[in-house]
Amino acid sequence: MSHKIVNLRVRDVRFPTSLEQHGSDAMHTDPDYSAAYVVLDTDSGLKGFGLTFTLGKGTEIVLCAVKALAGLVIGKSLQEIVSNFRGFYRLLTSDGQMRWLGPEKGVIHLATAAVLNAVWDLWARAEGKIVSCIDFRYITDVLTEEEALDILVKAQEGKKQREDQMLKEGYPAYTTSCAWLGYSDQQLKQLCSDALKSGWTRFKVKVGADLEDDIRRCRLIRKMIGPSSTLMIDANQRWDVAEAISWVSRLAEVKPLWIEEPTSPDDILGHAAISKALAPLGIGVATGEQCHNRVMFKQFLQASALQFVQIDSCRLGSVNENLAVLLMAYKFQVPVCPHAGGVGLCELVQHLILFDYICVSADLRNRMCEYVDHLHEHFTSPVVIQDAHYMPPKDPGYSCEMLEESVNRHEYPEGDIWKQEIKK
Repeated sequence: MSHKIVNLRVRDVRFPTSLEQHGSDAMHTDPDYSAAYVVLDTDSGLKGFGLTFTLGKGTEIVLCAVKALAGLVIGKSLQEIVSNFRGFYRLLTSDGQMRWLGPEKGVIHLATAAVLNAVWDLWARAEGKIVSCIDFRYITDVLTEEEALDILVKAQEGKKQREDQMLKEGYPAYTTSCAWLGYSDQQLKQLCSDALKSGWTRFKVKVGADLEDDIRRCRLIRKMIGPSSTLMIDANQRWDVAEAISWVSRLAEVKPLWIEEPTSPDDILGHAAISKALAPLGIGVATGEQCHNRVMFKQFLQASALQFVQIDSCRLGSVNENLAVLLMAYKFQVPVCPHAGGVGLCELVQHLILFDYICVSADLRNRMCEYVDHLHEHFTSPVVIQDAHYMPPKDPGYSCEMLEESVNRHEYPEGDIWKQEIKK
């Protein structure tokens, strides 16, 4: 069956997480976790669901971009798309007029991710097979198609054992939910205590607003989790380069594994300078959640500007572009630790990181996937965490279908939740 796409619907879904400071950090103090939520309808009745993540205001702009892409999708069959998925990816990212809005970055790329995520979900539900989906344009100086194929072929050895291992043990995760910047000390202590009882051993702390307060909070968390647990810190692009080096050096006493997003996400050489300065302290640099595309990741890797690659399932051009980054990271031997701090991101990225371990890296050293304990109840196939590990999803698809009741209640501005908030 061809599964011809006959309609594309997109909705503005927002959750008022700012009311309780969920997701708060040094740069984004009042986020309302939101999504541009896409549904693809086909003539066979099969549907594909996809989304891209936003923080509230501006989601309506992403919706406009998705609608602008709709004409490139409607009328195409799933078979037509997956038989030349690379060509379809390039169709969306290289339209002669819309490309000017990027290219392959910003709002138009967020919209591309939402559409492609829905296509991948549709394909997975139809249980098809894909031949070639990665666009190697602009990255062949570090990774050719032949090299990528060689990596995948070599990873076939031990693949079945790794599949069995993941089904039994799951993929290691870390939690960010204990230490959002807006949380009180009492809330922080309670959440850390609960997490430790649930088996969590890897924790991330938001920093960057006030140095003395960061030192106090990080000391508090390190004392609670003990010396054997892993601690990471995240500044969310707060500092200039010199400031980042100075600030993180003051936090070295709590022995963080990495500093995440220490400066502008576009400053590749700045990240390289920070990486070089912090290396003697044993602190790595992690970034990628706002890295625009595979070309930027290529340059980060070439410049030794990061020690941990943080792919994002909705920032890059969906699975297609993330696969290119996974393969480049493997070639440079830099571990991948995905970003998943947002609505639906955990549901999406679990597929990518399982693929990375089973089919690419075959390595769990210094590798873990972010987990935040918010909003999973709104999905038909929410992530399953067991003993601080992601358990492989069992339902077909890309795990991003939302409950219709949740979408209706949280659609902005007509949903019941927002009608109540607006009245206040």
